[in-house]
Amino acid sequence: MKSLALLLLALCPLAHAATEADVIVYGATPGGFCAAIAAAREGASVILLEPTDHVGGVNTGGLCFSDSNQTVRSTVMGLFDEWHTRVEKDYQQRGVELPYKVSMKNADKWTYEPHVAAKITKEMLDEAGVKVLVKRVLKQVSKDGARITQLKTSDGEFAAKTYIDGTYEGDLMAAAGVSWTIGREGRKEFGESLAGKQYPKGRMAISGLDAEGKLLPLITTGDAGPDDEGDKNVMVYSFRLCVTKDAANRVPFPKPAKYDPARFEAIRRYFAQEKRPILLWDLYPLPGNKFDANNGIGKQFSMGLVGACNGWSEADEAGRARIWEEHKQYTLELYHFLSTDPSVPEHLRKEMGDLGLCRDEFAAYDHWSPQLYVREGRRMKGMYVVSQKDIMEEPKKDDPIVVSSFPIDSHDCQRVGTKDMVANEGTIMPVRMEGRRNGYPYHIPYRAILPKADECDNLLVPIALSCTHVGISSIRVEPTWMILGQSAGIAAAMSAKQSVAVQKLAYPALRERLLAQKQALDLPVLPDLPPVPVTPVSIDPKTLSGIVLDDAQAETKGPWARSSNFKPHVGTGYLHDDKRGDGQSSVTFRFKAPKAGKYDLRMAYSAHETRAKAVPVTIQSGDHKVSLKVDQTQALPAKESFRSIGTVELFADAETTITLSNTETDGFVIVDALQLIEAKN
Repeated sequence: MKSLALLLLALCPLAHAATEADVIVYGATPGGFCAAIAAAREGASVILLEPTDHVGGVNTGGLCFSDSNQTVRSTVMGLFDEWHTRVEKDYQQRGVELPYKVSMKNADKWTYEPHVAAKITKEMLDEAGVKVLVKRVLKQVSKDGARITQLKTSDGEFAAKTYIDGTYEGDLMAAAGVSWTIGREGRKEFGESLAGKQYPKGRMAISGLDAEGKLLPLITTGDAGPDDEGDKNVMVYSFRLCVTKDAANRVPFPKPAKYDPARFEAIRRYFAQEKRPILLWDLYPLPGNKFDANNGIGKQFSMGLVGACNGWSEADEAGRARIWEEHKQYTLELYHFLSTDPSVPEHLRKEMGDLGLCRDEFAAYDHWSPQLYVREGRRMKGMYVVSQKDIMEEPKKDDPIVVSSFPIDSHDCQRVGTKDMVANEGTIMPVRMEGRRNGYPYHIPYRAILPKADECDNLLVPIALSCTHVGISSIRVEPTWMILGQSAGIAAAMSAKQSVAVQKLAYPALRERLLAQKQALDLPVLPDLPPVPVTPVSIDPKTLSGIVLDDAQAETKGPWARSSNFKPHVGTGYLHDDKRGDGQSSVTFRFKAPKAGKYDLRMAYSAHETRAKAVPVTIQSGDHKVSLKVDQTQALPAKESFRSIGTVELFADAETTITLSNTETDGFVIVDALQLIEAKN
């Protein structure tokens, strides 16, 4: 009996021994599973731990319209390119011809179905020999000084030489005591013009308050804060739903647990004043007669529940489950509203009503995607912080592990409401190279995925990497994250094999292995753009007398289209608002009068019956402000290019601004040129 007791005592420690590997990746996101595959291909033993039961993140969770069409495709290689090549081959073997070739590095739209993405991901993990364990929620990180020694999860303990945080949220990084931040920086912190508050979509001319003066549902604040300051808001999350109109594969949307039509009063008011209503979901065509439904970055209301994602990264398992369910219920309620409410235009109700979930996708989850699209979470404060300057001004680095070129692009962060207006704040409309669809190509350095050495020396963070909010707005897409993950996996395997801190890994040796795994590390030399057709100048502004303000000099807000169809015009063309009349578009001219006094204000425009009859014009010189409205259907005087619209008083020692907008206009608003001539006494 005594011998048996001793034997059991000796065996007890073995029962609690940690499962070991050379490399442990926590988080099976696109970057996470690529990290695991890359490390295994370098000869490391690898365990991939995933806190949920879903492997693949958004790649297998509904995002089936590859964002690589907005990158320089010749630079997104390695495992990303291999993954897509295998997706294409899977379709070809089944006799399905896709409308693109992965080998052609052009801007074609690469699309696929979620179940195909899941199949390819599993095959690549299995072939690499990666041990994948799901439902392992991180509970505790043990460290010896700056080194992680063990992870305790909800189902087992695990130990490795090197660790990779593959989560969107930076969970392992935070638990390991690595410094991090969340939200948005102010403009001064890193000298970023795109930081702080952003209002590119303009203000809706609707009240954001109810009858009692309280904020309507879906409005997050009455005060967004100073424009140049940051805050803790992150860009909106949403689902990427796989939907179809095919009756043979269509499953009706479930009814929401509860539905309150009052929740959508702001959208109801939006439709009431919107002259050109559009579908509020973005739908991208996929193989199999399906669509990838996404939040519309340029739309005033869409699939994203603005503000509800704040706190997701910091929440525990139960907290995230609650936020996930809030997003699902909002999406179901929004679908019900858009497909049934009489305030929604009939053609849009029908289009929404025709959509259903796909019977052959996500069967284990009642055909609903298990993955919430976490566009932004924690961000490490690491050895190097990638900011706007690195993307647009100083792209070359000495230790590159990725060439990124997706546009800087952020979805809404908050929605502001007052008694006079509602405005989405935080959107950064895609910042692209002039004349191209892609963003600015730039290096992401190895240092950006490294914690400071005194905080942790055997951890790599390729997803919640060290960057600003503006930086993550470009980095945050699956092509970049997959290649970042691959780079981290290679570095982790090398660090484990050499028994060196990740910060001390020799970059030349790392670069050699990155290239061996078919990555592209050199900044691309882009082909010359075709010559831009030169639009003939109808009237040269330099030939005109007085103060001449051409549309090319104006500061624009909101959407404007450029044209030169109607002649004569001043300069190379004119702007028009596409007959929107929604108050979202305005132009402002700024100047100082050379001499104080009264001036005859004249406007150039192409008169037509389709033009707006009451274009708002505001003139402010010093403290003196005048507002008037211009009927652009009224013909110009014979043989004249301008029409007098009023007399204004200007002050020479103060800035003068003249602003035109399309607020409550009923036709095309034309902005061509203004002319100010000293008035005769």
